[in-house]
Amino acid sequence: MSPSEAPLAAKPVFLPQRCEILIIGAGPAGSAAARVLAQAGLDVLLVDQQPQGRDKICGDGLIPDSHAALARLGLLDQVMARAQPVAHVGCIGPRGGRVDVPGHLAVLPRKILDDILCQGAQDAGAKFLAPARFEATLLDAEQRVIGATLKLGDELREVRADWVILATGAVPKALSAAGLCERHTPSGVALRGYVHAPSMVGRIKAMDVVWSKAVRPGYGWIFPAPDGCFNIGVGVAGSHKTEDGKGSKKELNLRKIFDAFVESYPPAAELMREGTLVGELKGAPLRCTLNGAKWSRPGLLVTGEAAGSTYSFTGEGIGKAMETGILAAEALLAGRSNGSSDELVRSNYEQSLKALKPKFDLYERANQVNAHPWLIDLLIWRANKSERLVKRMSGVLNETSNPGNLISLKGFKRLFFEG
Repeated sequence: MSPSEAPLAAKPVFLPQRCEILIIGAGPAGSAAARVLAQAGLDVLLVDQQPQGRDKICGDGLIPDSHAALARLGLLDQVMARAQPVAHVGCIGPRGGRVDVPGHLAVLPRKILDDILCQGAQDAGAKFLAPARFEATLLDAEQRVIGATLKLGDELREVRADWVILATGAVPKALSAAGLCERHTPSGVALRGYVHAPSMVGRIKAMDVVWSKAVRPGYGWIFPAPDGCFNIGVGVAGSHKTEDGKGSKKELNLRKIFDAFVESYPPAAELMREGTLVGELKGAPLRCTLNGAKWSRPGLLVTGEAAGSTYSFTGEGIGKAMETGILAAEALLAGRSNGSSDELVRSNYEQSLKALKPKFDLYERANQVNAHPWLIDLLIWRANKSERLVKRMSGVLNETSNPGNLISLKGFKRLFFEG
């Protein structure tokens, strides 16, 4: 299936007046939470403002944390049957140096991935309804969230729930409506397109990530997707100046950065010359580093990119979105099993996110590579002389190595002394 082909739409579901768990957003985080909760026998309603199988702007890369989350959900084999397996991430520096870092990797357009995840939630017993747009939370006299107001067509409907999970992605409108948004501007932005280029299959085999002066302060990528297609794009972290939660866009033109990437990186130019652009180039915001939103309020948990689950250095967010969705589900299940209070459920969930926070902070530190691309030249130069360093870089992909130790004063000292 090409990225432009839509999966079969889900059967329409009558909107109930009440459920045990109401999940707003059927992306990776929301669908992961819905599947775990439904498998445990809870009455789950999963809603989204777009139909099942909607397009989502993303690099589509599935790195090891995505594989681990999919395995926990019991969906890895189904996803890999549709995905394009990839053996390496290719890191390309401004001077053209390259190192291929091995890992358990794959590429699958989000239109297909999200359809599999959403269907997986329904197969587990969750009900799915779309299009249904979140408008506001329902509150009791103590200001605890007890459901939500949804818009179906021109009609506003109320659904009551024991708990609401907000998994609405990077756009802050729903967070603001729920009173949880602390940063209205995104952490970064990205632009991507699909190119159908069968002649390039086998010539671009790795998930290539490219740093150069042409795309500074961002990076470019080309990922081989299924069916002779390629995902090509550019991303920029720190795209907005922010003060007190408000911000303004820096002088930034993603289309110009994309064009500069194509012009400066020969494989990108070759891909665009030999292939056919499928649809249009599309841009999207990113919310990174587990910052920018409160993670909960009484009766409600925030998960996925709404909670900032994307890594700032790499822009990867699929795996961590699913992981935070699973953590939200597990906190609710533990709370029900133990008879825990609302406060304790929320505290346990927030503690599980705080346990992830140091890893996000290290990726934020490593993000300085994007502003100083000569650093990647140094890293590639040493990696091509050190098998041990390549293993450490692979460990970063597999989350067994610290990314901050590669891009730090201590890390640079080790670059010159380790074999």
